[in-house]
Amino acid sequence: MKKRLKAILVYSLFWIAFFIAARLLFIITKFREAVEFSPAQLFSTFRHGMKLDLSATAYILVIPVLLMIPGIFLEGRWFRRFMRYYTIIITGISSLIVVSDTLLYKYWGFRMDHTPLLYLRTPGAAMASVSTFQIIAVAAGIILLALLFIFLYYRFVERYFEISGKIRFRFPALLFFVICWGSLLIPIRGGVGIAPINAGTVYFSKDMFLNHSAINVVWNVGNSLANNKPVSNPYQFYDTSVARQLTASLTADSGSPMILVNDSRPNILIFVLESFGSAMIGPLGGDPLTTPNFNRYVKDGILFTRFFASGNRTDKAVPAILCGYPAQPATSIMKEPKKTQSLPGLVKMMNSKGYHTSFWYGGEINFANFNSFVINAGFMSVITRDNFSPGFYNSKWGVHDHVLLEALQDSMKNIREPFLKVVLTLSSHEPFDVPMTPVFRGNDDLTRFRNSIYYTDRSLGQFLDQAKTTEWWKNTLVVLVADHSRRNSPEIQEYSEEIFEIPMLWLGGVLSETGMTVDRTGSQVDIPLTILNQLGLSDHYPFSKDLLSSGSSSFAFYTFNEGFGFITDSSRYIYEHKLGKPVLEAGKSPEIAGKYGKAFLQTLFDDFLER
Repeated sequence: MKKRLKAILVYSLFWIAFFIAARLLFIITKFREAVEFSPAQLFSTFRHGMKLDLSATAYILVIPVLLMIPGIFLEGRWFRRFMRYYTIIITGISSLIVVSDTLLYKYWGFRMDHTPLLYLRTPGAAMASVSTFQIIAVAAGIILLALLFIFLYYRFVERYFEISGKIRFRFPALLFFVICWGSLLIPIRGGVGIAPINAGTVYFSKDMFLNHSAINVVWNVGNSLANNKPVSNPYQFYDTSVARQLTASLTADSGSPMILVNDSRPNILIFVLESFGSAMIGPLGGDPLTTPNFNRYVKDGILFTRFFASGNRTDKAVPAILCGYPAQPATSIMKEPKKTQSLPGLVKMMNSKGYHTSFWYGGEINFANFNSFVINAGFMSVITRDNFSPGFYNSKWGVHDHVLLEALQDSMKNIREPFLKVVLTLSSHEPFDVPMTPVFRGNDDLTRFRNSIYYTDRSLGQFLDQAKTTEWWKNTLVVLVADHSRRNSPEIQEYSEEIFEIPMLWLGGVLSETGMTVDRTGSQVDIPLTILNQLGLSDHYPFSKDLLSSGSSSFAFYTFNEGFGFITDSSRYIYEHKLGKPVLEAGKSPEIAGKYGKAFLQTLFDDFLER
């Protein structure tokens, strides 16, 4: 029995060593983000992270310890062979998660959970986000990490499972190992307290990188897979009636909109621009060189200067833009067709008014459940990469933006009016592969991103220049809006406003005013209601407000993986749910902003669960 106990102990230490090495690998590969922290702070990540390391180790031990119970009555050699293959499989899966996470964190700003698995239905589209070098580097890292720990297992651990002979006192031994197996529940739950362990348990700092470093990413993926279908609202801050009343007061409107569209049945053309954050837009205080065409068109339209994305991914942006439905933390309504079919929407309304509606996207429409969403949204026609000859597939995502826009331009030579067209660009998505001689020199990530934005801006400028010469332009409202921004430097936290600050510009011949700005704070969810009010139409959008009404509140609400930001004209409040408190409070009355933000999130998630 002592040999068996020793084997359990050594095997536990093996996995703890693996998880320590995984955390060290994460910090090393993210050295630029960790460089400002002291050794004591980084040591704290290991100390706090040990809670999840022990929990993950206990999960891995469940099967081996359980099998030791019948092993009391059997020869031990079969168990050695089982442990060899069991360890190889778990080590391979864990290495895949650990190394992939080091790449994904760069783009997402949070530790890997079940979310990437949602994209495995379309692996080609998922892999399009990364370069060939990154794929090779990740694959090599996975193999090297797995081989290293498999070698360590063979060299130092496997011999402890060379257990032969039967235990003499069977019943006491059986009872002992049953107790041992049951006791694994303690580290699995993180102790004997009422509440089980969760990722937030290891949070100890206001700096999110330190907290993220403490998370055991293998545990995080497993936990999120087991709990990715919430049945109750995890964001319960107030009594339900109080939360709903506060939310209703935010969206109440006591005024009437300023009418800037001089046609009650205009054509509507919406461009959703991939990653066009405000940091790239000169008139919004950003880079003055990257979007020269967008910048010059500002004088011909209406620029919304305090505008925010609802979330940090395209699948969170499109439901907000078209259905007025805010993004949710840690999940996406687009992934659930049953829920998306119940959403209100701009497309459904325009269909009922005799509009011809179409969705244009040069990529894979099955990616992230886009296909089910555009069908549920009500588009009469959907144009994707499948509508183009394979000879035009010169982008990892699909056809490049200039190809898509040229096809759109050709289709509008004999256009049926009125129309609603929604165009989603893709060339400024990672890996920023664009058919253009670079304008900005350098091969770093930010420079390649700027070149891709410049390319899409150039393609868009050429389309708009030609469109202004057509007859349909006179009767058209054109909306340019980004889906989200991005982390342009490692110092930017996942919750930072900079990731969510985006432009929105209205153009077209139906505008009665040009060269003006709207400085009220708003977000993507306000787009459908604002447009419909311009046309004298009404629909129910419980989370939206009219950006052009003086009687509506001025605020923006956005979500990141485990929290929200609530921005008003004078206050900012950003709350991290795992931490259980705000990570930023600024302005005149952030506590009031926090109160409304919590109520808004609670009401939103109640609505999400009820759909």
